[in-house]
Amino acid sequence: MSSILQEALRAITSALQNPVIGVLLLVIVMTGMILVELFTDRRRLKEKIPLLIDRMQGLNEQQLAETIKKSGLLKRQKAALQELIKRSSLPENSREALARQLLFQEQEHYDRITKITDIISRISPMFGLMGTLIPLGPGLIALGQGDTKTLSESLLIAFDTTVAGLISGAVAFIISAIRKRWYEGYMVGLETIMECVLEEQSKVRKGKNENRPEKKQAAGIPSDGRH
Repeated sequence: MSSILQEALRAITSALQNPVIGVLLLVIVMTGMILVELFTDRRRLKEKIPLLIDRMQGLNEQQLAETIKKSGLLKRQKAALQELIKRSSLPENSREALARQLLFQEQEHYDRITKITDIISRISPMFGLMGTLIPLGPGLIALGQGDTKTLSESLLIAFDTTVAGLISGAVAFIISAIRKRWYEGYMVGLETIMECVLEEQSKVRKGKNENRPEKKQAAGIPSDGRH
């Protein structure tokens, strides 16, 4: 019975060797993804937030939407701002709640991305250790049989996976730190512009409300609505 369990355990650990190496190679994919993000989104983000806020002063909803559309903001930032501008008819409290919801959705999107690299940075050394120990079993068996070639190959795989695990964890940690800094800047910029949009919408609504009594008086109707 014990021999059957030992064979089953050996089979499981041997089968895990390739997935362990595959997980360690994920860091190459992550490195490629952050390079793509660097040369696409980061290069497209050419908008200076203070200058954009200056251009937004005194604009109505349609002008705000056009200004945001032509700005150098990220595509996701533009989409969130356009969603807020389209809901200009909502009460002020509802618009503020919508702005918080849109910010939460953006933060959740970025958190999902950084969580992947955070997990990889934590588990890569563990998988590196697994990749070290798994080949040692066949290597020790080969040592007992005098097969030094198999032993040397097993030790080479063990050392390679150890180094790969440590490098993968370090690179994933750096990628995660860079992305968090980028995304924090995206969120601060988006929140700042949303505050400006809300203020401009309030100004437009206040101006409309102030003009209504003037129109009534121009028509000969008292501002209190009495005849």
